[in-house]
Formats: sequence, structure tokens, C-alpha cells
Amino acid sequence: MSGDNSQNDSQIDSNFRANDSHKHKKDKEHRHKEHKKDKDREKSKHNNSEHKDPSEKKHKDKHKDGEKHREKDGEKHREKDGEKHREKDGEKHREKDGEKHREKDGEKHKDGEKHRDKDGEKRKDGEKHKEKHREKDKEKRKEERLKSSGDSAKVKKENGFSSPHHIKDEPEDDGYTLSPKEQNKALKRSRDDEDSDYKPKKIKTEDVKKAKKRKQEEVPDVKPKKTKGKDKGQVVEGKKKKVKKEEEEKWKWWEEERHTDGVKWKFLEHKGPVFAPPYEPLPENVKFYYDGKTVKLSPKAEEVATFFAKMLDHEYTTKDIFRKNFFKDWKKEMTADERNLITGLSKCDFTEMSSYFKAQSEARKQMTKEEKLKIKLENERLVAEYGFCVMDNHKERIANFRIEPPGLFRGRGNHPKMGKLKRRIRPEDIIINCSKDSKVPTPPSGHKWKEIRHDNKVTWLVSWTENIQGSIKYIMLNPSSRIKGEKDWQKYETARRLKKCVEKIRNTYREDWKSKEMKARQRSVALYFIDKLALRAGNEKEEGETADTVGCCSLRVEHIKLYPEMDGQEYVVEFDFPGKDSIRYYNKVPVEKRVFKNLQLFMENKQPEDDLFDRLNTTILNKHLQDLMDGLTAKVFRTYNASITLQQQLNELTNPDDNVPAKILSYNRANRAVAILCNHQRAPPKTFEKSMLNLQTKIDAKKDQLADARRELKSAKADAKVKRDEKTKKLVESKKKAVQRIEEQLMKLEVQATDREENKQIALGTSKLNYLDPRISVAWCKKFGVPIEKIYNKTQREKFAWAIDMADEDFAF
Repeated sequence: MSGDNSQNDSQIDSNFRANDSHKHKKDKEHRHKEHKKDKDREKSKHNNSEHKDPSEKKHKDKHKDGEKHREKDGEKHREKDGEKHREKDGEKHREKDGEKHREKDGEKHKDGEKHRDKDGEKRKDGEKHKEKHREKDKEKRKEERLKSSGDSAKVKKENGFSSPHHIKDEPEDDGYTLSPKEQNKALKRSRDDEDSDYKPKKIKTEDVKKAKKRKQEEVPDVKPKKTKGKDKGQVVEGKKKKVKKEEEEKWKWWEEERHTDGVKWKFLEHKGPVFAPPYEPLPENVKFYYDGKTVKLSPKAEEVATFFAKMLDHEYTTKDIFRKNFFKDWKKEMTADERNLITGLSKCDFTEMSSYFKAQSEARKQMTKEEKLKIKLENERLVAEYGFCVMDNHKERIANFRIEPPGLFRGRGNHPKMGKLKRRIRPEDIIINCSKDSKVPTPPSGHKWKEIRHDNKVTWLVSWTENIQGSIKYIMLNPSSRIKGEKDWQKYETARRLKKCVEKIRNTYREDWKSKEMKARQRSVALYFIDKLALRAGNEKEEGETADTVGCCSLRVEHIKLYPEMDGQEYVVEFDFPGKDSIRYYNKVPVEKRVFKNLQLFMENKQPEDDLFDRLNTTILNKHLQDLMDGLTAKVFRTYNASITLQQQLNELTNPDDNVPAKILSYNRANRAVAILCNHQRAPPKTFEKSMLNLQTKIDAKKDQLADARRELKSAKADAKVKRDEKTKKLVESKKKAVQRIEEQLMKLEVQATDREENKQIALGTSKLNYLDPRISVAWCKKFGVPIEKIYNKTQREKFAWAIDMADEDFAF
């Protein structure tokens, strides 16, 4: 033991390392001296800052009992280290002496007196020396007590040791003793807070290591459940990370610089089109009859016959032009023997074919969930493979990557080519457009592409020429793509530029009404109709190639009637002509006197089938419009008038105090005004009457429910007058809320019924998606607190993502 003390003494003299002082935990003499000091601390109100004078070490050699004095000095140095660490943490050093001393300290050192007696007997030779230094120790304790009570965090250095920083969370010794359990906790915490010089690694037990290891292993499972880290923008939760990633993947192309010099893209790569599946021959039991006899058709003739059989119940197959065109093209697909046999369509019997396809249709409706899921997964696979392209390092959705299957052409209205055969498109008909540095799509096995282009000034990916009208068909990008979005944005910005100079243009064409040149007069009157009525310009068409539809420039004398006075209005013009898609345009419009006089002039000495504007066509009109404003066309006028009408109607019809359903009704009414202006009509849906009847039934049921709720409220109020207690008062309030809730539900249903009735023959979608600046609608939603989802569905929100991000509530067209 004395050897241990001497070794410790030499270590203190050289390095003052506190770690070696812990080697003497089991030393009996050490324990006696520790409790002697505890008694001294108790006298000084449990002050933990006990420091011994380093000069005491000089007296070691003067004492006869050298071993005891070395032990005494070693203990002092150990105590200096331990006491400094106990200043803020409450008796930390006692942990090093084992559980036995923590229990004794917890009992407030009751048996300390015995140890002091023993210490006194053993240190008789050094008593004078002790008395000399005791006074100094008392003064030092007073100073340390003042410093510790002031929560000083200052680091003091004495004999090479630095006292630990004040730890705010640890309890201080304020004149009471901690319980053993609390001391244990405090001591364990103190280990982490000690100076870096003090590293009692030997104190760590195996159990602590295992516990910490287990804690570290459990942390990864717990952390993802947290919503946020220290950084507010750093989302930790798994799902939220995924959402954030998806948001980052959205390409905000409208914040980037646009390509110049007509360049649409710099890199384009795609997989090409998906072709229609090959024809599957009919089962043997499905027969075709001609003149009452079974005829086995060749595969090509049979395929075309199935096209007609599928439409057998449709009104198209009753039209002479349809039947004539079909039979003509069908005969081209027959063999020579079939052509000689089948000479008239009226003798053909497609009944069994038609029944077979009806049965197939019903079977598809009765498919199991597993079968439907299989088809769905196959479609998703095709979309994943062919439905996307890479354009300028961004993944973009393709709109129509499937080639239309062969069939019979229907057309719109009374199209002269209805019934003709739309031939199957093959790879040899296809032109591929992609980058030079991209991977060119691979054609189906045994085939090759017609041509491969690298034209970055066009936006299409694939093109081919269809056989009916010789028009070029394209595979383009989805409406939500940058290419389409930029085009829309540019279109609406051009319309906004027109707003700035429209009055000047109007003044110009008004002046031209009086021009001596007939061409200028006709052009100015046509421009007036395009501006006032939002008429389409009307392109020239070849005789017999398309349906007889007209626009402003192609109006004929038979399409208008003039009335000097009608329904109390002067100078009325009645329009009645087939517009786009053979939809009838009918309107009675009062016009200015000068316009009326010019129309009379234009109609003089003309037959009904003659052109009204015989000195004008769309090429002449658009050239004139380009001179008035860069980028101006007849369609820009249509877009401008549609958007400005929506803006004005929303300002007039919207009541800020209305609830959301009423505001949506106002929006639809404003949209309807635009649809009427643009002649966006539709036939009432086939299920309209049935749906309205169902809605009216709901309204009637809700009215009955409201009547019952009002009666219950009246009864509850009567009870409350009599009883006048809290229970009846609460019941009255509950009944009031029920009545209000049912009233709101009834109003919502009635608004819905009004909306449906008013819009049954109006197509609101066309103008909303093609003629109305979406920023007007977005700003209106933000201003009046209407969810954008109520105006635009998911697909439309993707299409107008640029407008939703760009427009605030103060935007005005």
C-alpha cells in the first residue's frame, strides 16, 4: 500500500494526473481521511470547493511517519482534482470510492465522527502542521463558496488542473444531500461533462457499452418518424422526403430562358410509336352471308367487313354517302372472286358479326378484377416504355404515342368522305424526329422507318400522312409539357398585347368602312365581325374534300339576312351558317349603320351561293393584321375577346360574401358568356333528363328533411321557455346548427341544378382550356378563396402549372 502511495506521489509530482488517484478506492486509510474532509465540509455548509495549499507538500520530509504524509499529500492532490469536479455536480468524486461510500454519504456522514477519531490518533505527529494550514483552508473555502453560489462558469487553474465548466442542467449542492439514486444519476452525467484531459475509461463497464451500442442501433429506426430536423427545410420523414423529391422533379421551365431563333429543343430522344395490334380472324362459327348464302371472306376483306359490322346499329350506316364510300373501298380489299360475287351492299348480311362483337363488348364489361388488373398493368407498362421522352435533359410526357387503328372514316357533320377506309399505318409510313446524338427508335422486326429526321425547329416526334384527306398526323408532347406550355403562354401574352392597341385597330377599321376601295371596305367589315362576334376567319376549302363549313371570310349571301328594324332594334343582321365541326351558328346582332349599309352593298346583284366578301380571303386578312400588330391573327382577336369577357364577367358576377358553391356558379356563368360568344355549343347529354330527375329527387328529400329540422327546432324552443335549464338550451343550439347545415346542403343542390340546366347545351371546357388565359381563373380563385381544384381538374392543373405558379390574386388580363 505504501508502495502504491509512493508511486502515486511521483505521478502527481510529474504530471498531476487524476486518473491514477482512482487506484486507491479500497484503501482504508484513504477512506478515513475522506470522511475527515466530509466533516470539514459539513461544518462549512457542505461546500464542495475544498482546496489544499500546495505548500503543504514541502513539509513531507519533516514528519517521521513519511508514508502517512505522502498518503496525505497524495490525497490532497487527488482531492483537488475531485473537489474541483464536484463544485457544480454535487459530490462527483465519491463515485470513485464505490457504492459503499455513496451509501454513507447519502446518510449525511453519520459515522464520520468515528473515522475522525481514528484519523486523529494516527496523525498525532502532524497535528501542529494541520493547525497551521486549517486557517488557510477556511479562508479558501469562504472564497470558493462565494464563487460557487454565483454560478460562475469561469475556469480556474491550480497546480495544473482546470475545474470543469458550470453545467446548467445539473443540480447544485445548496445545503442538502442528494439521495444515493440521485447522486448516482448526477455522477453518471458528470462523466460526459468533464474536461477532455480527464478520461476515466476504466470506469466504463461492459453493461454501459452494450446499452450504448443498443441505443445507437435503435436510433435509425426511430429517426425517420421525426417530422423535422434542426433545419426547418430538412424533412426527415420517409413519405415527406418522397413528396419533396417529387416537387423538386417538377420542371419550372417558365423560370428559364427560352430558346431563340426558332429552336424548340437541343436534345430529343424517344422510343417511337406503338402500332395497332394485328387483325385477329373471326371464329369459324361466326358467318358472313351474301344473298342468303355463307361466304368465306379473305383476311383483308373480312377485316374491313368487321369495321362495318361494328357500326351496324349506328345511324352512319344508314346514310347513302357512307354506304357508297364504304362499299367502294371494301371492294378494293377483296380478291377477284369476291369482287365478282359481291356486287351490292344491300345483299350483305353482317348480323352474326355484329352479334359477336356485342358479345365481346359485354364480356369485357363482365371481366374479373384480376383480368382488368392484367390489362391495366400492360397499359401502364406501355406508358412507362413509350409514353415518355427525354427533351433537354428532362423527362416529358407524350400525348398520343399510339397509332390509330384502321377503321371507317366518320368525319363531322355531312362529310363527303364519310365511310371511306382508314388504312393501317405501318412503320414504312412513319417519319421519326429525334436528336442526332440520341438513340434512334428501333422499328418492329422486319420493318424500317420511312425517314429519320433531326429537325429541332419542330415540336413533333413522329409524323405520317393519312390516306383519307392527305393530311399529316403527328405524335406530339402532352399539354403539360414545356413545348405546349410555352405555346399557350405566348398565345395569351399576344392577346394581352392586343389589349394595348385594340382601340387603335378599331378606329382604323371604322375609318375603312368609308373607303373608296371595295377591298378595304370588305376587309374592315369582316374584321368588325371577327372583333365583335369572335367569328373564326374561315379557310378556303376544296370542293368535295371537306364538309361545308364556313367562317367569316367564306360567308355566302345565303348565310345572312338584313333587317332595318327587328324586335325594337335597328340594323339587325341575322347569321345562320354551319361553323366548325358543322355546328350551326345562329345569331341576331344589331350592328352599326355604316356596317349595315356596306352589307347591303356587298349583297347587290349576287346569288345566294355567291361569296359575301368576294374581294377577301384569309391570306389577305391575316397579312393586313400582321401590319397592324406583330403576331396578330384572327384567332388572337378570338382569344382576346374571350379572356377579356371572362375578366369583366367575373368582376360583375362575383360576390365576396357568397359561399364556395355560389362563387363557382358565378364562375360558370362568366365562362358560359364566353362559350356563347365563341359559339361553343353541344347537344344535351343523353343522360341529362335522368340525371336532372335524380337531382330533383335529392332536392325534394332535402326540403322534407329541412321541414322536419325546423319543426324540431320550434319544439325545442318551446321546451326551453318552460324548463329554462342548461340541457334544453344546448338542445336548442344543436337544432339551430342542424337547420343551418341542411339549409346549406339544400342551397348547394339547388345551385348544382341551376348550373346543369343553364349549361346543358353549352360546352364550357373548350373555351376554358383554349381561349381563356388561365391566370385570370387562378387569380380569381386566390382572391376569393376558391380551391383551384374546383375549377381545374388534375390534368388541367398540370397543363396550367405555369399559370398557377405565376399568377397572384392581383393579376389582371
